[in-house]
Amino acid sequence: MPMSFMTGSIVGKRFYKEAKVRQADDGIGWSVMLDYRTLKSPSKRPLKLPTLPLAKAIAAEWEYQQTDGIRPFTMPLMRLACTALERVPLTRTKIIENLMKRFNQDLVFCRAPEDNNLTSGVHECQVQKINPLLDWVESEFGFKPVVYYSFFGGKQEDGLIKAIDNLLKKMDDCELAAIDAIASAAHSLIIAVGIFRGKLQLEEAIELIRIEEDLQVDSWGLVEGGHDVDIADLKVQISSAAVFLGLSRKI
Repeated sequence: MPMSFMTGSIVGKRFYKEAKVRQADDGIGWSVMLDYRTLKSPSKRPLKLPTLPLAKAIAAEWEYQQTDGIRPFTMPLMRLACTALERVPLTRTKIIENLMKRFNQDLVFCRAPEDNNLTSGVHECQVQKINPLLDWVESEFGFKPVVYYSFFGGKQEDGLIKAIDNLLKKMDDCELAAIDAIASAAHSLIIAVGIFRGKLQLEEAIELIRIEEDLQVDSWGLVEGGHDVDIADLKVQISSAAVFLGLSRKI
């Protein structure tokens, strides 16, 4: 994926008048048309989308572009579609391995010390807000998550590790691309799975991700140009991946 799809750079001027959608030439999937041109991925492959709603959403991203230049950083669905089409099929095994490698350090398994005056409030908030998610994990997968206090994480039961690994292996390319994006932004594969399975709404997920930071903001105040930018960036990353996940599913 070109770095321009992940930064604030402008890539050339808008060269088309209209972005629209049509069925793919083979009748399977949907294509975005920039005037008479079929939209292609960075490797020059036709970008064939699995559903009409996803194709329309990506067409809307292209239609939004201004005449003075293409701004890829305003097209998160396009970026995820390119990832699903180009990267996931070639590196599926590696993506899953990397997700599982970080699983034992998942954000929701870590607890702040309860007996420390500086962190006791964080601990109480974690128990109140994260424990219901862990209870859901146990009921959903049949294994109780292990909670630990070490910064370096611990070790989950082999049964839970295998269950999550099997879930990832059953995902299609679009689902895995979205889960990878959410897990990376959230520092939590469990939160990503919670969104995937419909357990977590976006607001709930973002609240869990930001428990410690939000408590610090409550205590010390919000730094403009710092905390507010971080919050906005997190919301874009999580929500765009969740929207991509929903739009890519065939009804």
